[in-house]
Amino acid sequence: MAALAVSGFILMNSSVTLAQIQSKTGQPVSSSSKQPAPAPKGLAKVEADPEKEDDFYKLISLPVPEDVILEVGGMATLPDGGLAVCTRRGEVWIVNNPYISGSERPTFKRFASGLHEPLGLAYKDGDIYVTQRSEVTRLRDKDGDGRADSYDKIYSWPLSGNYHEYSYGPTFLPNGNMLVTLNVGWSNSLGHGVSLVPWRGWTLELTPDGKMTPFAAGMRSPAGYGMNATGDFFYTENQGDWVGSGRISQVEKGDFLGNAESLRWTNLPGSPLTLKPEEVPNTGEPLYDVAKRVKALKAPAVWLPHGILGISTSGFLNDNTNGKFGPFVNQVFVGDQGQSILSRVDFEKVKGVYQGVVFPFREGFSSGVLRMVWGHDASMFVGMTSRGWSSTGKALYSLQRVVWTGRMPFEMKTIHAMPDGFEIEFTTPVDKELAADPESYKVTGFNYKYHATYGSPVINRAGCPIRGIVVSNDGMKARLVVDSLRLGYIHEITAAGVRSEIGRTLLHNVGYYTLNNLPDGEKLAITAPAPKHNHADMAMASTSTTPPATSKSTGKAKATPTKPSSGKPAATNVVKRITEMPASWGEPDYTITIGTKPGLKFAPEQFQVKAGSKVRIIFNNEDDMLHNLVVVQPGTAVQVGELAMKLGLEGQEKNYIPQTDKVLNHTNLLQPNTNETIYFIAPEKPGDYTYECSVPGHFYVMQGTMKVVK
Repeated sequence: MAALAVSGFILMNSSVTLAQIQSKTGQPVSSSSKQPAPAPKGLAKVEADPEKEDDFYKLISLPVPEDVILEVGGMATLPDGGLAVCTRRGEVWIVNNPYISGSERPTFKRFASGLHEPLGLAYKDGDIYVTQRSEVTRLRDKDGDGRADSYDKIYSWPLSGNYHEYSYGPTFLPNGNMLVTLNVGWSNSLGHGVSLVPWRGWTLELTPDGKMTPFAAGMRSPAGYGMNATGDFFYTENQGDWVGSGRISQVEKGDFLGNAESLRWTNLPGSPLTLKPEEVPNTGEPLYDVAKRVKALKAPAVWLPHGILGISTSGFLNDNTNGKFGPFVNQVFVGDQGQSILSRVDFEKVKGVYQGVVFPFREGFSSGVLRMVWGHDASMFVGMTSRGWSSTGKALYSLQRVVWTGRMPFEMKTIHAMPDGFEIEFTTPVDKELAADPESYKVTGFNYKYHATYGSPVINRAGCPIRGIVVSNDGMKARLVVDSLRLGYIHEITAAGVRSEIGRTLLHNVGYYTLNNLPDGEKLAITAPAPKHNHADMAMASTSTTPPATSKSTGKAKATPTKPSSGKPAATNVVKRITEMPASWGEPDYTITIGTKPGLKFAPEQFQVKAGSKVRIIFNNEDDMLHNLVVVQPGTAVQVGELAMKLGLEGQEKNYIPQTDKVLNHTNLLQPNTNETIYFIAPEKPGDYTYECSVPGHFYVMQGTMKVVK
């Protein structure tokens, strides 16, 4: 029987049994459903004291003087090892001794001021370049006193005055030109992004002498930007209209990245596009499918699942430290402003198109992560801001270092697409028996709608059966043969049952692979196992997201008791969302209208009712993002929010309402500029009851108090 050796595996080119493959290769192979092998010796000890992110990557906060409001908008490392930092308040600071070496503390000196909310900064040839809302400005210190003497405009663009017209960059290209990325504005009345003046929603290429060329269109909120290891330009995008979830895309000249509003300007001179807004289908199909018909539309390289790996995708930083920051050389770290986290991304090109995988990396930052740069010692500086954009990190701003301790984490180092599935590469050898067991893994495919509506629930979610697994001789790789893969879909790959050869659990056991193409090559000839029912996938979603039942007599919506997603009987048959006033009420005792304010806040943030009274709440979502309103038991807001996060891919379709008796009443998840009215009886027990938005990342800060009195 002929065989082909590839990457340390033995690939059979004709149909054989798993037992035959194992006898030929001596490698553990399985496609049957069986109980996981006994845990290696010492595993119980590892699980009793699990490893933490902090064991491998420490966070060190830099002390910032009280009179320096360091709301970081951009950062660059200087030749002497210092940092240049621009702030949302229009200043540029030079931070010396940021490594806190010896007994000296960092020092801060203001280099420039009076700028208009700069959200990007770069250093080149002795000068500092910042991107203000309306221009790229070169700052130059002519007399060497450490302060900018000249503020020279490189190029400016129009502003309408809309608060959402943020601008980012610049990124220097090898030819010396610069790329900047521009937000669209936001219309509360329309409930979606608007490009009110030319080039909003575009990437522009600028020459050093101030000539501009429109480069690419279709950006909504392109807050992160940068080059990967091969020098290709990428940007990170935030959920919103036309953007179902956060995503990362390569940008080449003439690309349309998806937000139709920017196409209003394709008739202007120099535009590399002719596509018009009305030519973009608003069908709710996956973006990948629409891109087959709309030639200029480019599918993302990597999707970041909303509420799981972030809510406000931000900074982009390639690991060029040559292993000084750990085992992730040439991978990319991506920030999230809302959830105060870093994720880790590995790209690969398949048939000329980028795709790849994203993993969790580090959480617990003290404010909203916006920018990252490398220090001279290969530590990562992370600049943060929260004001107005609110984040899970409580501080209004912060500057922290991420330092690798030198310990090797047990992680999925990367995942590669294969002709018949995926190949997982680990950072240390695995227990081969566990790694060869299909019960150690789960693969689920899903997607998002591409439409003008803000965000998207997860759609078309379905399990992908694992046909079989081959583990490499050195225990560093596991090749999964997977059925039911779909192009253009995100594939959640969990490896919860895998252990290292010495019994360690994975620090993070999930990755999300965006599959734009299947590579060519030899497929493993593994016979499919008998199908089995996956009861978890078959479980019904909570009725809190199911359209309400309709009364045959009145034709009006009826309240429906919330049921658990597991199908088991609820502990109590309590109606938690009533959207029609009970006929027996006559009139409510209280009508409370609650809106939203910028910065993840309710308005009002407190109201009072009597115990046992009849309450009507009108919730108006006046924000530019999705929110719900959930009334919970006193002191349980964070716990309920964390349970909502654990809903994972089901979160949005379940309105982020977890099954728990700690939830008393709730609205559904509302689109921007929509409202919902709910009715309930106030608790009989006096106390302070929290109402919160349970969307991941929001619930830490978006809270109010319902005071129940006698």
